[in-house]
Amino acid sequence: MDIFLSAYLSVPLPQVVLLLALSTLALFFGRIKLALLINYCFTLYWGYLANLSTLTESGVFKIEYFSVFYFGFGLVILLMALIGFSYYRG
Repeated sequence: MDIFLSAYLSVPLPQVVLLLALSTLALFFGRIKLALLINYCFTLYWGYLANLSTLTESGVFKIEYFSVFYFGFGLVILLMALIGFSYYRG
C-alpha cells in the first residue's frame, strides 16, 4: 500500500479538460467504445509518456521489465481496437 501513497503523478489541467470534453462528446453521440478508447489512450499517455522524467534517472531508464511489457501490451490492445473500429460496419 505504501507504493500507492508515495507515487507522484503530474497531470496537466488542460489535458484533463480535453479528456472530459472528448469523452463527453463521444458518449453524447452514443459511441461508448470510442469513449473507453479515449480514456485508455489518455491513461497510457499520462502513466508512461507525460511523466517520463519520473521514470528516468540521469538519462537512464529505471523502469522494470514488467512495466515495459505492460506498456507494450497496452499499445497492442490500442492497435487491435483501432483495427476493430476500421472494420466496424454498424
